[in-house]
Amino acid sequence: MTKPTGVLMVGSVPGASPQEVFTRLATALPGRLEAIPDGETGERWNYIGWQLQRFPRVARRNELGGIPLSESGSGLPTFTLADIEPTAYDEVALSSYTEFKRLRQEHIIPENVRFQIGLPSPYSVVVGHVKTELANAIEPLYEQRLAESIDHIFTAIPHDDLVIQWDLCFEMTALEFDQGRPLDKRHQAYFPSPSGLLQGLVDRVVRLCDRIPEDVKLAFHLCYGDLNHQHFIEPHDALLLVKLANALLARETLGPRTEWIHLPVPKERTDPGYFAPLAGLKLDSSASKPPRIYLGVVHANDEAGTKKRIDTAQASVPFPFGVATECGLGRTPPEEIDSILRICKKVTAEPVRENL
Repeated sequence: MTKPTGVLMVGSVPGASPQEVFTRLATALPGRLEAIPDGETGERWNYIGWQLQRFPRVARRNELGGIPLSESGSGLPTFTLADIEPTAYDEVALSSYTEFKRLRQEHIIPENVRFQIGLPSPYSVVVGHVKTELANAIEPLYEQRLAESIDHIFTAIPHDDLVIQWDLCFEMTALEFDQGRPLDKRHQAYFPSPSGLLQGLVDRVVRLCDRIPEDVKLAFHLCYGDLNHQHFIEPHDALLLVKLANALLARETLGPRTEWIHLPVPKERTDPGYFAPLAGLKLDSSASKPPRIYLGVVHANDEAGTKKRIDTAQASVPFPFGVATECGLGRTPPEEIDSILRICKKVTAEPVRENL
């Protein structure tokens, strides 16, 4: 079988600075990246963890240092936008973009590689940090703060230089909970869903994407979590991933400008059963450039297993794909990164830029 083309670095990468990460990735994966992230270095290493301080203490989950709600019978507290701190996603993006441009001028980053910004959905941030009984009150306020950051990003960075990747984690666990899977109750969706849970989750993504200019490319990383290198729950197969991907692509303001969708592949899943639902992905083959699919088949120190997962996927799905890890690498031991980059390079074809 032919080698896959293209590598996606999902987002976080251990490193001292964006400059270090940009240089490391561009050097290790020549011709294989269509976009490059800044590594989500520093306080951003743990996905949404750095957003906790944006919420007032009374809104935070008790186990995260929140203040217990009053039992005086006075009712739930109310909040205004002033209670939610700005997200700062725009500040770090613009700072990293300055380094990105400099390294491109020095020909370290190729001209045709774009700047990749990973953003969580407000739903994921709220599930991760906020008391369930306050989530519906807090979500629109945090969504407005994230919208402010997004507005700043696309007014300050040229649109053809940019890809915004939505990192959707608690959406997957909500769908799994809805299927009766054994998850903590906090994974149950907190919002009423008259149109159904799946569409309610997608509606939230659409609201923010509708304010992003149409010439800004979008991407999606679907995720089962990486807490202590473990998923919140292991998927039976890729079926729910496919359902969410199809629901996103079906929206007219998302599908035509979706650049890629990333789907995780657990390390032990080398069987055809996991990959079989991928045949149901509804990619628009008539489009001039259908969305690319990146499969998270690469695992550290497991070149043989990676190749087996690739072989099984190629025998199961009717479309070409690129490779990635299951999740971001921010929580990966630094000594494993070289192994991951080496495997990514070895299992993919080159040059691939003209095919991306």
